[in-house]
Amino acid sequence: MNIHQKLAILADAAKYDASCASSGTSQRSSVGGRGIGSTEGSGICHSYAPDGRCISLLKILLTNFCQYDCLYCVNRVTSNVERARFTVDEVVSLTLDFYRRNCIEGLFLSSGIIRNPDYTMEQVVEVARVLREEHDFRGYIHLKTIPDASPELLARAGRYADRLSINIELPTEQGLAELAPEKDGPAIRRSMARLRVQIDDAKSESIEAESPKVVSMPKGSPRRAKAPRFAPAGQSTQMIVGADAADDRTILATSANLYGSYRLRRVYYSAFSPIPDASSSLPLKAPPMVREHRLYQADWLMRFYGFGHDEIVPQGANGGMLSLEVDPKLAWALAHRERFPVDLNRAPREMLLRVPGLGVKAVDRMMAARRVRRLRSDDLRRLHVPLRKVMPFVEVDDHRPGKALDSADFATQFKPAPVQASLFSA
Repeated sequence: MNIHQKLAILADAAKYDASCASSGTSQRSSVGGRGIGSTEGSGICHSYAPDGRCISLLKILLTNFCQYDCLYCVNRVTSNVERARFTVDEVVSLTLDFYRRNCIEGLFLSSGIIRNPDYTMEQVVEVARVLREEHDFRGYIHLKTIPDASPELLARAGRYADRLSINIELPTEQGLAELAPEKDGPAIRRSMARLRVQIDDAKSESIEAESPKVVSMPKGSPRRAKAPRFAPAGQSTQMIVGADAADDRTILATSANLYGSYRLRRVYYSAFSPIPDASSSLPLKAPPMVREHRLYQADWLMRFYGFGHDEIVPQGANGGMLSLEVDPKLAWALAHRERFPVDLNRAPREMLLRVPGLGVKAVDRMMAARRVRRLRSDDLRRLHVPLRKVMPFVEVDDHRPGKALDSADFATQFKPAPVQASLFSA
């Protein structure tokens, strides 16, 4: 099997891993000959940074052989799929080739478990080591780590990678025991905790090294060594949605716990995709993709808008599920109409962030503008906020929503209109 055949198999096998983004890392420069460095082709995926930049990564598995038998995984040991395995040198060669041709900005590397977790992790780390130390590669590297691997290997991975991720797989211990009995939930969390400690230690040492010294160093004394980097883009994880019976409230509660306990940069949600020869324990069809989308919106509300997970999906509401018809922020506003309308000229930032249609940037700009003048409807128009969505929930000097919020059919104006099927639709 040549390298192109391997690439076709192992890039396709990696498509189920959603935890792939390159935001938050320290920037490397290849200017001046120091180091090296089309958006099409096998294994190239697109991720988006918080500033909107589209980032291309070579996304592959080292191998799709795996000794585990996780029921939801197409690469499980009992799965009847074509297998392939890269050597370390092949992954290095592919990465450098794509990078030199400006096809990618970095590498996302995961792997099935072969022999044992330590052996597999050694191979993954060796790819990153060779790229960094032997080829002075300055692009982005994201390594999927194996929780059962030794702490020493995890520590080495953090020295070479920009981001590390450990998949928690499923939101509950019960789901993990039923669908992936060989995975150890406590071991996954212990590895996350180790990574958090090492990331925090590296940041503390970096801050200490960069802080100005009151006492000057004697002339001729050696300068203090630069603080070591350790996964500067932090760690992330992924949960499969819809493979088990966990509802959205449970999923968001697990995410909130992960963010609070391990300071994860991202929790990714991957809608379950039916696989060939699936176990009877799995659903017969995938959940609607809009469910995954709503979870990402709810996750955004927790991370940037000050919402608690129990506010987004209250106990006993809608069977623990997010609404598929409207986004979570609008659903919260419709359920708490007594909190509206919000006076945009007087309300605190925390309340402005809860207005449907207002994003963080728009709120910050309004806060700055109202220091010098009172806001009017034209100001919102200039900020390009969606007026149809915003205006029913706010008041400004030239606008009052009146009693619209109290009307019985108020919520219906925000629900999507039914779409007539086309004569030629499938």
